[in-house]
Order: sequence, then C-alpha cells, then structure tokens
Amino acid sequence: MTVRPCLPWPDKRLRVAAEPVDALTEEDRETWQDLIDTMEAMPGVGMGANQIGVLRRLIVVDASSERGQAVKMANPEILHKSIELREYEEASPNLPGVSAVIKRPRAVTVRYMDENGEMAEKDFVGLWATSVQHQIDHINGKLYFDHLSRMKRDMLIKKARKLK
Repeated sequence: MTVRPCLPWPDKRLRVAAEPVDALTEEDRETWQDLIDTMEAMPGVGMGANQIGVLRRLIVVDASSERGQAVKMANPEILHKSIELREYEEASPNLPGVSAVIKRPRAVTVRYMDENGEMAEKDFVGLWATSVQHQIDHINGKLYFDHLSRMKRDMLIKKARKLK
C-alpha cells in the first residue's frame, strides 16, 4: 500500500481517543497495511492509526526479529497485566529525535478484533507487550512521554523542539 507521513507533535489528533470499529471495512484493511508499510519504513515495532491521522481504533505490532509477523488489531483492550515491570527505551515518529526509558508491565493479555472480524485473545511478552501497550496508548490519545514526570516530559519536548 503506502508509507504515510506521521503527524508531528503537537497535532491535536494525537490527543484524541480513536473511534471504535464496529465492523471492519476495506478502508480499515488498507489502513492496517499502510500502518505496516509505515512501521517497516522507520523501522519500528508498532503503530497506531492516530499516528497517521486516522482516528479509528486500529493498531499493528511486529516485534519479531525476522519481521513480517505483524499482528493486526481493532479495538484492542488489555485484559491482564503482569505485576513484573520491564524498562524499555521508547520513542515515536510523531516526536522524532528523542526517546525515554518507560516502565510497563512485562506481559499483557489483549482482546481484540482480528483481521477476519473475529474476537481474539493473545498474550504478549517483552518487546511485544511494550509495543502493544504503547500503541493502545496512541489510540487512547496518549503518548509515551505522558508516563514521565512533568519535569522529564517538559525537558524531552524542549529537546525535540530544538532538534526541529
């Protein structure tokens, strides 16, 4: 399909909770493919539709080492989180040039509508779990730096603005 441009922070669409998907459309399937193409071009390990200006609850995640294993999800919701946390340096093409170490649950169980329109549940661990949580944040209008203290967040945004 297409590598799409990512919205630059502070575009207001990055702060909007995306609309639920009642039934998958051909446009949703095209959006998933565009998300995969855009993610691969970065390269990244996931993308949420808000990042490219599509306000639908669609995400893709591919944290595989060999690539080509993208999981396409509509309306993902976390059912269970591990107590054990994992630190990972996260970034976003919406605020390029900066990153921050974020602590998130090491494992999650997610319920979502799959590419066939069927409800599915899947366990994600490690980088997969980090990416799923990061993408769900995106479609909820939240960015990774929202997990930082106000001071660290302000410093990160200031640094990103200097890099522009």
